[in-house]
Amino acid sequence: MDKEAAEKRIAELREEINYHNYLYYVLDSPEIADAEYDRLMHELFELEKHYPELITTESPTRRVGAPPLKEFNSVTHTIPLLSLANTETEEDTFEFDRRIKRLLHLKEEDPIEYVAEPKLDGLAVELVYEKGILKIGSTRGDGFTGEDVTLNIKTIRTVPLNLMSKFTPMPDRLEVRGEVFIRLKDFQAWNKTREESGEPLFANPRNAAAGSLRQLDSGITSKRPLDIYFYGVGELSGRKLETQTDILDELKNLGLKINPLNKICRSITEAIAWYKEIGNKRDSLEYEIDGVVIKVNSLELQERLGSVARSPRWAVAYKFEPRQATTKILRIEAQVGRTGILTPVAIMEPVRIGGVTVSRSTLHNQDEIDRKDVRAGDWVLIQRAGDVIPEVVKVIISKRCGDAQPYHLPEKCPVCGSEVLKEDVYYRCTGINCPAQLMERIKHFASRRAMDIEGLGEKLTEQLVNKGLVKNISDIYYLTKEQISGLERMADKSAQNLIDALESSKERELPRIVFALGIRHVGEQTGKLLASKFGSIENIMNADEEELQTIDSVGPEIAQSVVKFFKQDDNKNEIERLKSAGIKFHAIKITKEDKLKDKVFVFTGALRTFSRDEAKEKVEVLGGHVSSGVSKNTDFVVAGEDTGSKAGKARELGVKIITEEEFLMML
Repeated sequence: MDKEAAEKRIAELREEINYHNYLYYVLDSPEIADAEYDRLMHELFELEKHYPELITTESPTRRVGAPPLKEFNSVTHTIPLLSLANTETEEDTFEFDRRIKRLLHLKEEDPIEYVAEPKLDGLAVELVYEKGILKIGSTRGDGFTGEDVTLNIKTIRTVPLNLMSKFTPMPDRLEVRGEVFIRLKDFQAWNKTREESGEPLFANPRNAAAGSLRQLDSGITSKRPLDIYFYGVGELSGRKLETQTDILDELKNLGLKINPLNKICRSITEAIAWYKEIGNKRDSLEYEIDGVVIKVNSLELQERLGSVARSPRWAVAYKFEPRQATTKILRIEAQVGRTGILTPVAIMEPVRIGGVTVSRSTLHNQDEIDRKDVRAGDWVLIQRAGDVIPEVVKVIISKRCGDAQPYHLPEKCPVCGSEVLKEDVYYRCTGINCPAQLMERIKHFASRRAMDIEGLGEKLTEQLVNKGLVKNISDIYYLTKEQISGLERMADKSAQNLIDALESSKERELPRIVFALGIRHVGEQTGKLLASKFGSIENIMNADEEELQTIDSVGPEIAQSVVKFFKQDDNKNEIERLKSAGIKFHAIKITKEDKLKDKVFVFTGALRTFSRDEAKEKVEVLGGHVSSGVSKNTDFVVAGEDTGSKAGKARELGVKIITEEEFLMML
């Protein structure tokens, strides 16, 4: 396909994909199967790969890929995003209606039409579209100035990068307000994964959504299950709308997702009745809400009512009562996750909250325990944060017994007895063979950039640990072919291949072995620096913090972690077992040069001379850096065979593109 035909087909594909996104996300009425949608996306990817100069920022393929930011820029909202006043009782809400009528000089019996909208417990954002193309996404901030999170907003699948034009003329400029949130089932699954990995849990979906949207690396945000509903506008050029329902209809026609539970109410009595109905449905909703927003429907009346301080007079948030109960903490236990993090858990007398019996609650970390002064034996007020995770709100001090003692996480791991290292607010077990984290450690040890043991994947590791064949990392080198072939999905040939891979890994160089040990804060580059500085594993093990900090980029945190790791008898014994298994611990001589000092390289296409990892190592040894994405800070793009979109991006930014041969000359 020539360039002209490709350009035409790319435009067709983008329009078709955007239309199917509208059907799927906005109307919940898809017309094609997922496989057909994937085929369209694949065709677009391939065409853009072949013609990178035709790639545009609003293409459906451009949701992820920008390099991490150093900080967020500020965005000033054209029209402030005001917060809402709250009502908490039915009488307060009737008074809201009476106050509006007084301001409008209406009689109390005169009806006012309202729109009732579920109040999502998420993060308010504003998106700016110019001629239908998404230009800026920002947080609410203080209502007047927010943070520029455009790259992160683009990763949300339900956010259109292009507005629809099939149903309504395209506005020159649209400032649309929405709420970013996470569905409960996604939140539960995500927190379960974090718990299994030993990571701290999010207290509720709102915190998780806010934290996800404020990641400096949009690649991280893209992995988070974010969603959005739109509910209002700031500026909307070229439109004469009369009601809030007109706004919602217009947003839907433009391809922006609105909440299907929005309802027109002919009076405040109807709005309150809808509030009660939504409250009864609350447990069955897919997302967390904490009330209902009641808005005057007429935009002309909204303008007449105006605002007071930082809240509009024409809207109110009628909040639900929080779901709370009191119970007694029987004891506090330390739970060890897969990455070694110790999480304090309160074991409580069972109590029902929102239809669920609760008997355990995470206390998050030691700082949280200290801040709330939670002790075993205390009576506490708890709530289901986000209606999902039980959370200790506060201690009822008046009920405290005199013998309640403050709780501190243990200095020794409750699972393996190794020392516990404090890192910021977290406490982590330093034991290399701690059963609670053994599977994760073996996976890291065998990974491609560490010992590169082909065939020792997650499923096989899980079998080896669960069947008791491997109780220490070094045990993998003592496995027999018969033991391996007896496992599920492991034939004789596969077993022999793994034995061969294990044997081959015994020749790995010292920097990779140091990295493979999984010492906290010691990545690939630090492993190289330690090997280069000390020359042998024995010298690294015997180094003190002061010696370690003589290495550039090794600070107190890394030095403390290394020393603490090698102080553990279990870890030292494991090094000896690895030696006995045949691992050579060969040292290599790394001479640090500054030939490429501070130069930033990006590789695209296939290299003939090295693998990507080898090329990266060559650059780093000479003082340079390698980035995954092209930006204005890139110095060179090394183009191999079959280059992708990075070359096109480099041309746009004026970044120098060099061949593999030119790269070799630089080395």
